Amino acid sequence: MDPGSRRTPAGGIWPEVATMPARYKDADVIADAIIEKVGKSIVLAMPLGLGKANHIANALVKRATADPSIHLRIFTALTLEKPHPRSELEKRFLEPALNRLFGDYPPLAYAAMLRDGSLPANIEIDEFFFLAGRWLGVARAQQNYISANYTDAFQYILDRGVNVIAQLVASDDDDSRLSLSCNPDITPDLLDARKDGRADFIFAGQINSQLPYMIGEKALVEENHFDVILDSPETDFELFSAPKRPVSLAEHAIGLHTARLVADGGTLQIGIGSVGDAVSYGLILRHRKNTEFKSLVRAIQNSDEAPRPCEDKPFDQGLYGCSEMLVDGFLQLEKAGVLKREVDGAIIHAGFFVESRGFYKTLRDMPKNERARFVMTPVSFTNSLYGGVEERRRQRTHARFINNAMIATLMGAVISDGTEDGQVVSGVGGQFEFVQQAFALDGARSIITLNATRQTGGETVSNVVWSYGHTTIPRHMRDIIITEYGVADLRGKSDADVVAALLAITDSRFQGALLEKAKSAGKIARDFNIPKMYCENTPVRIQAALGQARHNGLLPAFPFGCDFTKDEQRLLPALDRLKQAASSKRKLARLALHGASGGAAPEPHLSAIDRMGLSSPKSVKEHAYRWLVRGALIETDEPVRSDKDL
Repeated sequence: MDPGSRRTPAGGIWPEVATMPARYKDADVIADAIIEKVGKSIVLAMPLGLGKANHIANALVKRATADPSIHLRIFTALTLEKPHPRSELEKRFLEPALNRLFGDYPPLAYAAMLRDGSLPANIEIDEFFFLAGRWLGVARAQQNYISANYTDAFQYILDRGVNVIAQLVASDDDDSRLSLSCNPDITPDLLDARKDGRADFIFAGQINSQLPYMIGEKALVEENHFDVILDSPETDFELFSAPKRPVSLAEHAIGLHTARLVADGGTLQIGIGSVGDAVSYGLILRHRKNTEFKSLVRAIQNSDEAPRPCEDKPFDQGLYGCSEMLVDGFLQLEKAGVLKREVDGAIIHAGFFVESRGFYKTLRDMPKNERARFVMTPVSFTNSLYGGVEERRRQRTHARFINNAMIATLMGAVISDGTEDGQVVSGVGGQFEFVQQAFALDGARSIITLNATRQTGGETVSNVVWSYGHTTIPRHMRDIIITEYGVADLRGKSDADVVAALLAITDSRFQGALLEKAKSAGKIARDFNIPKMYCENTPVRIQAALGQARHNGLLPAFPFGCDFTKDEQRLLPALDRLKQAASSKRKLARLALHGASGGAAPEPHLSAIDRMGLSSPKSVKEHAYRWLVRGALIETDEPVRSDKDL
């Protein structure tokens, strides 16, 4: 084959793109050009999360909606949407701050149509990862979900005969190349497949001025690899922002436990969210405030026995990051001098990002030589050892793959992505692949973090259960599980030892019933008793151990800042408490009574109530809302006194 050509799936020879791509200012014109080129059967692939070319996608959806003879199939993941308030109080909290918190982000037309049931039959949406919890109960989304490891999505796109890729890209005045920026996760591998004749597609780019220009070799693409580019101030937009959630004391405890397991000179993978922030902050405390770190760890330990390996010294060699997701925690670790071990000039290799507004600004403002150390690359590199096993084994020394889960069974299986009846909450993503790496690499460990309890229907339930009808990580790949109450090292242990280890980090309100189930199933000795030192696993103990550190500012709710105002920061836990109480008339009545009889409100409470538009209630309903919000504010200000207060 002529090296200047590529073979189409049908066997014909198409010339390699040799000229500069056509540039347009109108997405509708691009949609027409795409249909003229590929016909009325369009298989559109768009990156996971932030990297979607929204205007091009919307123009194609518009054409397919107007013309039923067009069949449009979209393959993607993590469709981003601003939250939809589900109650009057949520509406009062969110609506005044939607754009400030989530950016002036153009909505994806297919998402709204899929949600309200108006998406026509000639448009199909296949996703392999959902925004957590957002598509529960939406039948068509659930039915079209594709369960896939992140690295397998590449082959599934090829199998579907992709003929269009539409991606958000960044430009730089000093470089003729365009940057795939937030999403070189799969696209470079697809471009290689096109070059090798295994696929052929129109590559459409949409330039966005807010997107950081990432400089990794695989993230930079020569402009003549694109067929069409959308470049107009009219289609520029503010990036979707994922506001930080407050880190609870229980999550700080998880972060402190986890930080003791990360080896100096090692490799780190973490995810987004409050637990990821807690882990990053725990590592920073260990490095910068080592005495305080050790004191906090002693305070939350219920045993003098240290986990193995136990690491509690400041970092000398530092860490190297290898993670499918570049999160703010990595930027904070670099700033603190923890993330500094280099592999091929990179302190981290990552596949994608979607983060807070401050995160995007930090990357944009970072000097190029510093930004070049944050290397964006395909997930076929970060999530896998294939394609360079020996080299990657040398690079990924003492790896710690840290991922969050929803539930764990007492036999060590982990549930992270779905419910017992098959509803998909999110997706497996790369979690299984990182657990595989933990078993394949010398000295590596998989660490699953888990809040010991959650609120369901106004009641506290255990996240450690006897059994569950769905599994993300099977029990034969059990390794380390951490809750706020400690570390359970399960690798290579017998079932009885696993049961005992997990009971030791289970909330004590649920230990007895779980132990009886294990005994009834014959999985632990009938005369086994949970050691007394593990029988005080309660929120009261965590509050007693860490409450003063929170008060002193050592364990802040937002360790890396946030986009919320002070009033909103006060309201977040209060509204969470209200949400937890919503299904119980008794609990709602208690909150309302507390709010109505609480005496003179302090200024911070008055300011927060005013933020909710309830400073001057005009109806019985608004008076009730005011009492509820005030009651929740009062209760979240009070320390936990007993388990029945939760």
